[in-house]
Amino acid sequence: MLLRLYLPIGAGIGAGLALGLVLSRVSPHRGTPQGLDFRVSLGLGKFLFWVGIPLSIVGFMRRADLSGNLYLAPVVAWAAILLGLLCSRLWISTNRLPWARPTQGSFSLASMLGNTGYIGYPVVLLLPQLGVGAFGWALFYDALGTLLGSYGLGAILAAEMSQQPQPSGQLWLNRLRAIGQNPIILAFALGLGLKALALPPWLDQHLYHLAWAIVVLSLVLMGLRMQQIRSWQHLPRAAVAIVIKMLVLPLVVGLGLTALGIDGTPRLVMTLQAGMPCAFSNVVLAEAYNLDRDLSVTCVGLSSAVLLLTLPLWLWTFSGGVMP
Repeated sequence: MLLRLYLPIGAGIGAGLALGLVLSRVSPHRGTPQGLDFRVSLGLGKFLFWVGIPLSIVGFMRRADLSGNLYLAPVVAWAAILLGLLCSRLWISTNRLPWARPTQGSFSLASMLGNTGYIGYPVVLLLPQLGVGAFGWALFYDALGTLLGSYGLGAILAAEMSQQPQPSGQLWLNRLRAIGQNPIILAFALGLGLKALALPPWLDQHLYHLAWAIVVLSLVLMGLRMQQIRSWQHLPRAAVAIVIKMLVLPLVVGLGLTALGIDGTPRLVMTLQAGMPCAFSNVVLAEAYNLDRDLSVTCVGLSSAVLLLTLPLWLWTFSGGVMP
């Protein structure tokens, strides 16, 4: 089962790493934002954000089971986000040495926000005992939980911890508008509307195949971005943030759902999503609000590698009641 999951994930990420290495070698601006590897990853990231991921959401939603208590997914997502924030603030408060506010911001973001889209979707879709039928749980967790948490609460936290002055008033309106215009949110609404419509079989099939192609491209993008990581500083602080994000949060979510009598597919999907690596959006927020970018990059890179070790733990612990 793990081989069936790791092979496509490893192949996609490995292809991205290899492509990034080749592009960096042939680029005249090696190691800079003007380099070919940076420009290709930036272009692919924009394509996936604006076109690819929204199309894949629509394609998979047509085959996903959207029955049941899916509203629990964003509730659990927000509970995990707030728990991650609480744990990060408690750790900072117990530390004897003072932390710079930008470092505090990056540490808290890494502890609370996970990559439930680019990595969470492929993990759920590629697992034999989950697959497309369980996609609804992952989608609701990401679109109404992590996504809103990243560019809502996450942006607020980043602004508070930033050392650069932040204008008020119009800024909050712009944040709300950005969330409402996010293509993933729009695709979520469109997918719900199209699910009840009968599309021509050829169109439905092509849309489904395109959705899987987007999953592969998402893994390639992850490899491209991992190849660009140049800094492995702040390892002790990054390790603590990753323990909170990838061990504490999924364990609390899994045990909490079990205590509430929720098992099977919903419990496994939400536990896996809670244990996803630190989100790429953390780096975006760190750059936008002048936080500790080195810490954010270190957390993203290290946590992406740690995922291969934590996935079996949650699969073996919380797979009970999941029908293959």
